[in-house]
Amino acid sequence: MSKQNNAPPTALKRLLRDPQAIVVISILVILGLAIIIGPLLSQFDPARTDLGSALAPMGENGHILGADSAGRDILTRLLFGGRNSILGALLAVSVAVGIGTTSGLIAGYFGKWFDTLSNNAASLLQAVPGMVILLAARSVIGPSMWWMMAIFGVLLSAGTFRLVRSTVHSVRNELYVDAARVSGLTDWRIIFKHVLRVVRGPVLIQAGFLMMIGLAIQAGIEILGLGDPGMISWGGMLSDAFARILVAPQLMLWPSVMLATFCLCLTLLANSLRDALDGTQRTSPATIRKVNREIRAEMAAEAAFYADNPIMMGEDELLHIEALKVGYAAPDGSITEIIHGIDLQVNRGEVVGLIGESGSGKTQTAFAAMRLLSEGGSILSGRVVWKGRDLSTVSEAEMSTIRGTEIAYIPQEPMSNLDPSFTIGYQLMEPMRHHLRISKKEARARALDLLRRVEITDPERVFKSYPHQVSGGMAQRVLIAASISCEPDLLIADEPTTALDVTVQAEILDLLRKVQAETGVGILMVTHNFGIVADLCDRVAVMQLGEIVERGDTVTMFKTHDHPYTKQLFSAILDPEEIREPYVAPSGAPSPAAASLVDTSLVEEAEGRLETKTVSKGASA
Repeated sequence: MSKQNNAPPTALKRLLRDPQAIVVISILVILGLAIIIGPLLSQFDPARTDLGSALAPMGENGHILGADSAGRDILTRLLFGGRNSILGALLAVSVAVGIGTTSGLIAGYFGKWFDTLSNNAASLLQAVPGMVILLAARSVIGPSMWWMMAIFGVLLSAGTFRLVRSTVHSVRNELYVDAARVSGLTDWRIIFKHVLRVVRGPVLIQAGFLMMIGLAIQAGIEILGLGDPGMISWGGMLSDAFARILVAPQLMLWPSVMLATFCLCLTLLANSLRDALDGTQRTSPATIRKVNREIRAEMAAEAAFYADNPIMMGEDELLHIEALKVGYAAPDGSITEIIHGIDLQVNRGEVVGLIGESGSGKTQTAFAAMRLLSEGGSILSGRVVWKGRDLSTVSEAEMSTIRGTEIAYIPQEPMSNLDPSFTIGYQLMEPMRHHLRISKKEARARALDLLRRVEITDPERVFKSYPHQVSGGMAQRVLIAASISCEPDLLIADEPTTALDVTVQAEILDLLRKVQAETGVGILMVTHNFGIVADLCDRVAVMQLGEIVERGDTVTMFKTHDHPYTKQLFSAILDPEEIREPYVAPSGAPSPAAASLVDTSLVEEAEGRLETKTVSKGASA
């Protein structure tokens, strides 16, 4: 059932995997071919009148869809007129997208005088009534539909300009753009190579919308009788139908159906193409339901086996993960398995490190234990047993009572996990009031006490502050306080020191040790840093590509490790004996900055902690 892709699919493959795109493209291809070759195969001349067949019903005298008031075949005129209607709308869209995208890219990236000038011009174009401009243009250039649609495209370019300009404004100072500048790329190459990729999705959506407007405006001009009387188009057919709506209302049907079908298909295709280019296609609800049915069928068979083979958990064992497999449903209905049958245990008062490189599946394992997998993700098989209950089978309502009160989570990016709309005090009190059912006064007192316990020197000020008013290290302390506010038995810490500087990292680790010693809480430490493992963890499991490849207690693992991947991780640790000598200036004095790089105190401290763990374990034995 699982499927592994070695390389990400191209935009074309993603587009062809989208059922909506396939249906829309099929409709457009069929209609397009009919419009191109249909008139050539028809036995009727679209401009030839036959008064004997005037207003002929469907099927009479060979007229499949009937005839209009002049006896002209409706199907032939419908197909022939589609050429002019679609080409006219395409002309307007091409002008609008060409002018709007180019000027928006330049104005948004460079700014300055061109930004001001083009922004004022766009405001002027949007303020002028479009229909008035088209009527004035017709009085000068005559009833030329091509010129009128080109002018209409200029009017539409203002909306595209504003869309592109605002999008470029939001990305022009991103780090990857700065990196491109540092690497020596020219501004024009950055614009058309990097920035244009960001705006292409919104521009495609806008183009589909503008195409729809172009078809509607062209039809409106024709209905008003301001178009070219010698040109066959859907708007001209609607104009003739409006004039005879009381006599033959069926004449309104077919051009209206063609206009509506094309407008709807173009809009849906633009959405699908945008998703394919950006790689943001969502798995359809039907696919997710199908995958869930398959998973439930497999897990039902497992449930019978687990019922006959219950886990005998130890007295201090909190979390027991057995044969856990996690996968995500792909848009094509397949399942990509990312966790491949891992086993993991966490005991009360124990710190277990789950270590591996980015993408090895550490965080997905933690999310699976908390039932917080992203959309389309599911536990495929195995069980996550918490205090004797299999969390993979409990209801969401029951799981919501376990999260926060029994299992708590510490994220790796503190500033993005605090709501900027509320004070820190409010965000600390709300979970306690909800889970512990205590009053606001009691929650406030507990929150202030928690801030003191995590060594925040001015808890009253921090309590009243908003997240943007505190530092990253203080925000991480706040999250640690929030995680222990409801007195959980297990903390899942997902790289809690990643976004912090080295000094603050050491303080946070000391704080976690203090919390663990005071509360006896078990900790599952997700990390890619062996220094943290040596400093904090009792046991460690090494994870690679969704599998645990080696495990053991920390002291033993640091002394003996057999798996090639574990050896590779250890070889990445700096050996103080192999650090190059400090740079010596020509004057003979070593550079203070370079000399500071050879500070081995952290390595020595980690070694000291390992020796302490060894002695304590020997004494306990």
